[in-house]
Amino acid sequence: MGILDRLGTVIKSYVSQDSGSERIFGASGSKRHTDPDLAEAYEELDDFLHGKDEKDKDAKWNDSKSGPREETSNKQKNKPVPEELKKDFAELGLEPDATAEECREAYKKLLKIHHPDRHAKHDGNMKKATEKTTRVNEAYDRIRKYLKF
Repeated sequence: MGILDRLGTVIKSYVSQDSGSERIFGASGSKRHTDPDLAEAYEELDDFLHGKDEKDKDAKWNDSKSGPREETSNKQKNKPVPEELKKDFAELGLEPDATAEECREAYKKLLKIHHPDRHAKHDGNMKKATEKTTRVNEAYDRIRKYLKF
C-alpha cells in the first residue's frame, strides 16, 4: 500500500459516515454532499487515488463546463497557402497544411540537429549549420505569423 493509498484511506475515514459502504464518496441516498463542487472534488480525489486517466478527467471537465469541444487543430480549411510559404513549410520538412504543433516540433528538431555549437569543431560544417539555422528561423517566423500562433 503506497503513501497515496494510505492518505486516501485516512481522508475517507474522516469523511465517511458509514464505514461499511463500498462507495464512500457520493453514495446514493446520502445527504453528505449537497454542494456539487465538494462532491466533484471528492470524486476527483477518488479518481486520482485509483489511478484514473488524466485525459478522461480533462475531457469530462471540458464537456461539462463548456459543452462539446471543437477541434483545436490549425489545419488550413480550403484556404490556399501562398507559394512563398510552401517553400517555408518545405524548409521545415512539412506539408503546407501542417498544424501549428507540427510546425513547432519540426522547428525544434531542426534546431537541435543544425545548431552551430554542435558543429564547432569544424569551421565548414559550422558555417553550413549557421546558414541552415538562419533559414529555419526565418521560415518558422513567417509560418508563425501566417498561422497566428
